[in-house]
Amino acid sequence: MQSFATPALVEANPEANVTDLLVERVKESPNLPIFALPKGEDAWVDVTASEFLSQVTALAKGFVAAGIEPGDKIGFMCKTRYEWTLVDFAIWFAGAVMVPIYETSSPAQVQWILEDSGAVAMIVETPDHFSRFDEIRADLPKVDKAWQVDLGDLDKLAASGAGVADDEIERRRNLAKGSDLATLIYTAGTTGKPKGCMLSHANFYELSRNARLAIPEVVNPDSSTVLFITLAHVFARFISVLSIHGGVKVGHQPDTKLLLPALGSFKPTFLLAVPRVFEKVYNSSEQKAEGGGKGKIFRSAAAVAVEHSKALDAGKVPLGLAVKFALFNALVYKKIKTALGGRVKYAVSGSAPLGLFLGHFYRSMGMTILEGYGLTETTAPISVNIPSNFKIGKVGPPLPGCAIRVAADGELEASGINIFQGYFKNEQATKDSFDGEWFKTGDIGTIDEQGYIEVTGRKKEMIVTAGGKNVAPAVLEDPIRSDTIISQVIVVGDKRPFVGALITLDEEMLPVWLNNNGEDGSMSIEDARKNPKVLAQIQETVDRANAKVSRAESIRKFVVLPADFTEASGHLTPKLSVKRNVVLQDFAGTIDEMYEGSSAPSTEGIATP
Repeated sequence: MQSFATPALVEANPEANVTDLLVERVKESPNLPIFALPKGEDAWVDVTASEFLSQVTALAKGFVAAGIEPGDKIGFMCKTRYEWTLVDFAIWFAGAVMVPIYETSSPAQVQWILEDSGAVAMIVETPDHFSRFDEIRADLPKVDKAWQVDLGDLDKLAASGAGVADDEIERRRNLAKGSDLATLIYTAGTTGKPKGCMLSHANFYELSRNARLAIPEVVNPDSSTVLFITLAHVFARFISVLSIHGGVKVGHQPDTKLLLPALGSFKPTFLLAVPRVFEKVYNSSEQKAEGGGKGKIFRSAAAVAVEHSKALDAGKVPLGLAVKFALFNALVYKKIKTALGGRVKYAVSGSAPLGLFLGHFYRSMGMTILEGYGLTETTAPISVNIPSNFKIGKVGPPLPGCAIRVAADGELEASGINIFQGYFKNEQATKDSFDGEWFKTGDIGTIDEQGYIEVTGRKKEMIVTAGGKNVAPAVLEDPIRSDTIISQVIVVGDKRPFVGALITLDEEMLPVWLNNNGEDGSMSIEDARKNPKVLAQIQETVDRANAKVSRAESIRKFVVLPADFTEASGHLTPKLSVKRNVVLQDFAGTIDEMYEGSSAPSTEGIATP
């Protein structure tokens, strides 16, 4: 069985917990700005390590004064903002455990999480959040305390705890050891009720210490970032904890419509994002250039960027290519980098594959995208590319203290300092998820001789056609999804005579693309999905994806659906992953129509319901 382990870079400290990371940061550099708060449209106000610790301690005292006991669980529903991490650490300093809840969760989901976790208190951000909680509050007798951030309740809590002694907070924050529960995160899940992942203090503490040493170019006191993906997900939350340990200055901007202005004024050195963000930046830049009559120049610049990056990997950039690259750097690349703040050198990308084209494009633009891989159950990262030796198309080797192996059926299994303690009150699910000490990720992949991982798909999503051909949907879906006008794509064909696809249109980019292609930008989705130019664009994108696989694996027909998948429609999780089983169930009739009377369609087959 193929496996690879990276030894830990620091000796484990089983007596430590997450709060020690903040205390150690303050001892090392009390006046170092580790946060910045937005002030007006283009200004930021620094918060030093010592100031943050003082605010955390004051809020922790408020929790104590309110009757929160060590080990109590507190639900928290809030968008990405400074107060998120303030509450996180204050709960830890009070000896309690946070149960984060996505701000998009329904009342039924909120009820399940609070009930299953045994939470005794709830913190919400907005009146809307409170109304959802209030709808089911009567059914949660254990939850006898509730606070709302937008009403100033955090300040009121801090003020109410003025009489709590410093010694009591110090006692409480030291109660937890590495093996104790730090947080209970409910996986959004694509089937069934969410399961509570038990992550320990050691998971965060040891992984932060090792990750900092693994990528010091990214995580250091001269670095800064703007968080915009939800902190309720472990990906951003781990980065937030890691940033405190590493002395990284962090700003927040949850509204993606305001993200570019925030990046322009904050000027971060690295970003944390999912591939869809990088696709959007590229597609928006391309369509803006197209609208200005410079689309051909932009595409030429993109092609040169990719060629230049590949030449760097080969060890030599020919003179002619270097000249073209320098020209396009002045005309195109610098403008995109300036839009991202001008100082971004690295980006950490996770959740889905980025794609080779964009990896090379951004690398030549001066931004190295370090793809990583992990799950909630692995405290976010199992692996991440290393700046000094990153490989485009791979998700890096295991982080120090972590290991990966490929099981006989191709499934990736992980072990190490990052692995969760199991599912809360669900012994059977925990047992089913492990093979000894190895956690079964559910992903299919490979490991090269240097331990670099390549994820090729989800085990449960593998399609076996009627002809017996195994098809990994992600191989086709990822390149198709990167198209300007495509939002989502679901490859179908299990036990069917050929492979097909369900496709949705990107309602934000579509009007721009239509205008740039001589069509009415105000065209409805219903009309657009039948428009010959739109269908031709999709067919061209499908053809490019098909070129990467065998004929038996290629998409023969696709259907453009009348609406995009959303959380509200029940087709996306809060982290915007597609609930494949729900889509297959809801569009079963559409899928059946795709296959009616057709056992061997042509590759040009286009279907619209």
